Amino acid sequence: MQTVVLGTSGTTPQDVIDVARHGARVELSSDAVQALAAARATVDALAAKPEPVYGVSTGFGALATRHIGHDLRTQLQRNIVRSHAAGMGPRVEREVVRALMFLRLKTVASGYTGVRPEVAQTMADVLNAGITPVVHEYGSLGCSGDLAPLSHCALALMGEGDAEGPDGEVKPAGELLAAAGIEPVELREKEGLALLNGTDGMLGMLIMALADLDNLYKSADVTAALSLEALLGTEKVLEPELHTVRPHPGQGDSAANMLAVLKGSELTGHYQSGEAPRVQDAYSVRCAPQVAGAGRDTMAHARLVAERELAASVDNPIVLPSGEVRSNGNFHGAPVAYVLDFLAIAAADLGSIAERRTDRLLDKNRSHGLPPFLADDAGVDSGLMIAQYTQAALVSEMKRLAVPASADSIPSSAMQEDHVSMGWSAARKLRTAIDNLTRIIAVELYAATRGIELRHGLSPAPASAAAIEALRAAGVAGPGPDRFLAPDLAAADAFVRAGRLVAAVEPVTGPLA
Repeated sequence: MQTVVLGTSGTTPQDVIDVARHGARVELSSDAVQALAAARATVDALAAKPEPVYGVSTGFGALATRHIGHDLRTQLQRNIVRSHAAGMGPRVEREVVRALMFLRLKTVASGYTGVRPEVAQTMADVLNAGITPVVHEYGSLGCSGDLAPLSHCALALMGEGDAEGPDGEVKPAGELLAAAGIEPVELREKEGLALLNGTDGMLGMLIMALADLDNLYKSADVTAALSLEALLGTEKVLEPELHTVRPHPGQGDSAANMLAVLKGSELTGHYQSGEAPRVQDAYSVRCAPQVAGAGRDTMAHARLVAERELAASVDNPIVLPSGEVRSNGNFHGAPVAYVLDFLAIAAADLGSIAERRTDRLLDKNRSHGLPPFLADDAGVDSGLMIAQYTQAALVSEMKRLAVPASADSIPSSAMQEDHVSMGWSAARKLRTAIDNLTRIIAVELYAATRGIELRHGLSPAPASAAAIEALRAAGVAGPGPDRFLAPDLAAADAFVRAGRLVAAVEPVTGPLA
């Protein structure tokens, strides 16, 4: 099994994905252990002084004005975890919780939080044992960190609350720790607060979203090319000189991907033939690189934000190398929240343009010779009529999900925390949007491949043929009489989701950008 070593300099997006999705083990480097010990010595020294220090010897949030004596500090740290573990609603996915835990450990291991090395080691042990705390959908405002989600994780470290074991069964966390030979932690000064105060949930979801969208944007370039072929469109609008005059990098990459897929096609270039020649293809076909490219550029910005956040140590207060413990506002989730919302907007538009191409394929008045709804015997057969309804419903929901969460703010903690990011909410809706986008692209793939196969006597591009062959091998049927459609669409969805569409064409095209 792969091992990810955490040091003081942060981690990589791939490390997050390996731990969250693939169960990679986590180890602390020797420099991380040393940094943890040094920062803890600072906290212990401050804890011994009579002057109040936020998070060490005071209450929290609006209750920070109360000085807490030595005899109550363990209880203080235990209480913040218990009281903040107030999430409600459905359980959050296992991969999200693992990313959340790993990223909190990443910040702890940086040596800026003042957490003891043994607490950090317990966090790694829980991840390595495959124990996943039960975290609920609602409870984070994306400011002061993802408080409730992180609190449920910290609660499990204390041997309290519920968690999912490596076998998938939910049990009391204390039982799972005992079965794995892990001793519950007793939190000391600042440690409870340090385990709760970060943007880790929204950041983890951003990193996984970027990985998923990378596959989906490449897949959308492929399905756009397939639709262009099925509609007998022209590939000339994809030629490089037309995109260098408007030098958005993503646009150029999308156009190059589509052109690579279409190389060698006998279906393209017929747009001016027949009784009613087309001067130009419709926007949904002709402007595919512009729309997908803008989304790719949005992803590039989001990736930059994610990389900066991965290099950060988000906590309040923070232990500086000078020995000072300083309050700050670095826990505010605005940078992450904004790009999560940007991505939801871009994803909605990509889904929208894909649906328009599908609708065009099914309309005999605009499909340039294809049968109505790509049906075998139109009228007796309905073909893909209702597949487009399903696709339209998904697009409509994506438009609702594109409404920015980060534009909202509800004050909390008796107006001490009077402006919040709602970044967790932005991340949650983006995950739903990505699920929908995958299905939308799968429907376009299903329609476009059927359309190409109905163009008898003309051969598709070799890359297109490879995509069709792989899709049919995956159990997705081609043209023919009406059949129970939902299983085919589910299989197409799984095909796209697993990256198999991209994998099918790349041996012909070379790596897509």
